[in-house]
Amino acid sequence: MTESVGEPRAEERRIRRVRVLLGIAAVGVVAQAAGLWAARPGGLLLVARVADHPLLFGWVTAGALVAAALAGLRRTAWRVLVGVLAGAGALVAVPVSLMLVLFSLPWPETTVDRAAPERSDRRLVVEEGADMIDPVSWVSLDTGSGLAVRRWPLACFNGDDPGDALTEAAWDGPHRIRLVSGEGGTARTQYVDVDPATGRPGPAEGRGLC
Repeated sequence: MTESVGEPRAEERRIRRVRVLLGIAAVGVVAQAAGLWAARPGGLLLVARVADHPLLFGWVTAGALVAAALAGLRRTAWRVLVGVLAGAGALVAVPVSLMLVLFSLPWPETTVDRAAPERSDRRLVVEEGADMIDPVSWVSLDTGSGLAVRRWPLACFNGDDPGDALTEAAWDGPHRIRLVSGEGGTARTQYVDVDPATGRPGPAEGRGLC
């Protein structure tokens, strides 16, 4: 039996499609790794904002791998098996993903973005949002400028507890940050020293991290 001219072309298109899908999956894996790397203390802020989305890139990677399997497998039985397993996984993953997105709303809002005295390359940043249902304040230190800005998480305050709610975040000099939580007799003041040379904040011991 002779092979028709269209068959090699169809095979080439199938191989090309599989390669593209595997490439998309690889990009998703690389993006997730870059996001995890940038989300660490002192990581690059721009990379974290672009790549630190594990839910999004997880779905991109999984979807591309499933599509590559469906396009690459020749036997119908294997394609049916992959489709059934992917559908079963989606029945669990989709509701969980929606719950995670809903619980992360509203997105954090920046309420403080203040440069250190005489140091425009160091900024105190406070973001307010919610952790599940509790109001939360995240305090960070941004060092550097332009594309090289690095973010150092300093503390997290849960506003559901009046004694832990953040009431003030300010510079106490060019190399020191003052954080005040609670009010009146329950007020607590903490100080964070910043290395004058590197901009790295001191240890997080004693500060509320959540």
